[in-house]
Amino acid sequence: MSTTESFKAYRIHEVDKKVSPRFEQLALADVDPGEVLIRVAYSSVNYKDALAATGAGRIIRRFPCVGGIDLSGTVIESSDPKFTRGDAVIATSYDIGVAHNGGYAEYARIPAAWVVPMPKGLNLFDAMALGTAGYTAALGVVRMEQNGLAPGNGAVIVSGATGGVGSIAVDILSGLGYHVVALTGKEAETAYLKSLGAAEVMLRQSLDLTKIRPLDKTLWAGAVDNLGGDVLAWIASNMKQHGVIASIGLAASMTLNTTVAPFILRGASLLGIDSGYTPMPLRSEVWRRLATDMRPRHLTAMTRTIAFDDLPGVFDDFIQSRVRGRIVVDLAA
Repeated sequence: MSTTESFKAYRIHEVDKKVSPRFEQLALADVDPGEVLIRVAYSSVNYKDALAATGAGRIIRRFPCVGGIDLSGTVIESSDPKFTRGDAVIATSYDIGVAHNGGYAEYARIPAAWVVPMPKGLNLFDAMALGTAGYTAALGVVRMEQNGLAPGNGAVIVSGATGGVGSIAVDILSGLGYHVVALTGKEAETAYLKSLGAAEVMLRQSLDLTKIRPLDKTLWAGAVDNLGGDVLAWIASNMKQHGVIASIGLAASMTLNTTVAPFILRGASLLGIDSGYTPMPLRSEVWRRLATDMRPRHLTAMTRTIAFDDLPGVFDDFIQSRVRGRIVVDLAA
């Protein structure tokens, strides 16, 4: 492909201080620097992508920028000896899609330090059915295990359980032998969550978040929290001795009004899960486990594929909490 030949991209601009995304034609001369040129096969849609594309969150740090924090594809050329033409690869997080042109384009040039070789057991589609959501869920589980979580310790609660991270976390944890309690505000999704392996489904409406005690019942050995705010405060107050919480998202609120009691009287741990800048050795290990013992058993059932042209129509569904599971973007469709 010559540097002047054009390809399709979904690029986010800022016009009159408002986010303005659109499809346009780019050339290789327009792509960002990086050692690895990738022909993108699939991307995905995450909550962060929706915030970026709609302007609902100040996510983009450079305009214009091709959106899409995830991509999988095939190496076209590489100046780094770790990668050769034809290699299947994954690239997620770092500055991709926010300050470096991302996965919503037919071609992407990515720094080699951000690229993960496709682990044995995954293919290009699987990698994006997982994407940042799957990687983040798995990273949270790995970090909790490193801090002592084991199936015999007791139940693990997953908040925001119908979303991408939540769905995959429920599946991974149940597959590893944990008793998983899925917390959701969507009663109609009870059967879906149980099909992923949730042993119990708890409705968020059943919680009285106006009266959160410093210490409440000892219910949870572990927690994957996608919401923040009062739900996270309630989870913390109900942790068992030496329980661990993976704080992953802020879909409800960025604030956290709680006390130190769970942490100093029960020895609970609150782990911040930063999937954006994970050191590469840990990143590679998490992807390896996603291809082996942490591979979700119901990934196909929780995944919907859309054509590239249909991408703009799904962002508002994320903002309005109407999305279940994962959405993969097929760049060739």
